[in-house]
Amino acid sequence: MNASAAPGQTLAMRWAINQALDEELERDPSVCLIGQDIGRAGGTFGLTRGLFDKYGAMRVRDSPISEEGMADLALGAAIAGCRPVLEIMFMDFLTLTMDALVNQAAKTYYLSNGAIAAPMVVRTLAGAGVRVGAHHSQSLESWFTHVPGLKVAYPSTPSDAKGMLKAAIRDDNPVIFVENKSLLGYKGAAPAEGDHVVPLGKAEVKRAGTDVTVVAYGRMVHVVLDAAEQLAKEGIDVEVVDPRTLMPLDTDTILASVAKTSRLAIVHEATGPSGFGAEIAARVADEGLYYLDAPIKRIAGAFYPIPTGEAEDLLFPDVARVVDSVRDLMA
Repeated sequence: MNASAAPGQTLAMRWAINQALDEELERDPSVCLIGQDIGRAGGTFGLTRGLFDKYGAMRVRDSPISEEGMADLALGAAIAGCRPVLEIMFMDFLTLTMDALVNQAAKTYYLSNGAIAAPMVVRTLAGAGVRVGAHHSQSLESWFTHVPGLKVAYPSTPSDAKGMLKAAIRDDNPVIFVENKSLLGYKGAAPAEGDHVVPLGKAEVKRAGTDVTVVAYGRMVHVVLDAAEQLAKEGIDVEVVDPRTLMPLDTDTILASVAKTSRLAIVHEATGPSGFGAEIAARVADEGLYYLDAPIKRIAGAFYPIPTGEAEDLLFPDVARVVDSVRDLMA
């Protein structure tokens, strides 16, 4: 049975995602779900639980174990007039869908001179934090921000997950919708009544501050918020900006924050080289260098394959590392 929450109640992110899918399936008969074990099994992480029984096998479709075939099927359905939501179990497996997504879906609108759209969402679970090793823990979001025609969304809270997923399903462009698996149990407010939609391409200030701007997304938002509370005890007031959508990126909100604080740190769990933090840093350097009183600092995951077990913890930014980095930035 899928979850519901009354206004003002808290909801785990997994159920916020489930609600968004449920509400969009009910609202729009062209919406369908495609993925491995998403039907009667309710998905590997339970994110589609109850939807097969409610909407049937034609709209909640189990697929064979072929990510390439699944992506091709979703693209064909989108071109034919459906709004498919494809679940790729782990972001690591998106490597098997690159032709369908990068060479076809992203270019359909352009190559047809605007005559054909590809309104499809690719939901995928990313990131570490649950210790499942090198093939199930990668953060590859920056790859897809480099592709014209794709949008990339990465929520950090249940409310954002629900509202942004609904916006993604209604978008006429292909959207990569990244869900951090370590946040699936994170609880927060997620409206159940009314049409809760969070527009793509709009950042949010998660914590106001005056001394330093820290931009983070996904799991790292919560690491940074915890670090900000610790730094506040030292008299350092941190402003935390969550881009929410990586592409298109809301540069204006980031620049407005940096104009106020004059310092910028960027935190993500993806590896540092060519990570999305480099794009944020480049945009601020290009458009807001005169705001800065100190060099931009990037805090990222280690450039190393992700191990299984406790050794994973050594690779990623934690509260202590963020606190130390911000102290250095303020020195």
